[in-house]
Amino acid sequence: MVLWKKKPLTARKIVNALSKKTLWKPKTIQTLINRLVAKKAIGYEKIGRLHHYYPRLSQTECVTAETKTFLRRIYDGGLKPMFATFLEDQKLSPQDIAELKRLLDAKTKE
Repeated sequence: MVLWKKKPLTARKIVNALSKKTLWKPKTIQTLINRLVAKKAIGYEKIGRLHHYYPRLSQTECVTAETKTFLRRIYDGGLKPMFATFLEDQKLSPQDIAELKRLLDAKTKE
């Protein structure tokens, strides 16, 4: 999200930044902001009449949580089915394959 690049930001600045990158309407972006506040993923400080939003979680923490939610929702929590689908559908370069092997080898040593 734009808040990791520059913080804090007002809702208007968040809407302007995301409107350039997505087809979302401003109301949808405001709803997203409110949901992220409710989930405590972002916080805000009220300065005058404006809310200045900032991330409460690191980008890595958010990506990890979203990945787990995705796996639960789409693959019933299973990493193997997702990985198998990915491997079947994607063209991988020799460098990609070497990196995946390295990651798997490192995981087997844990």
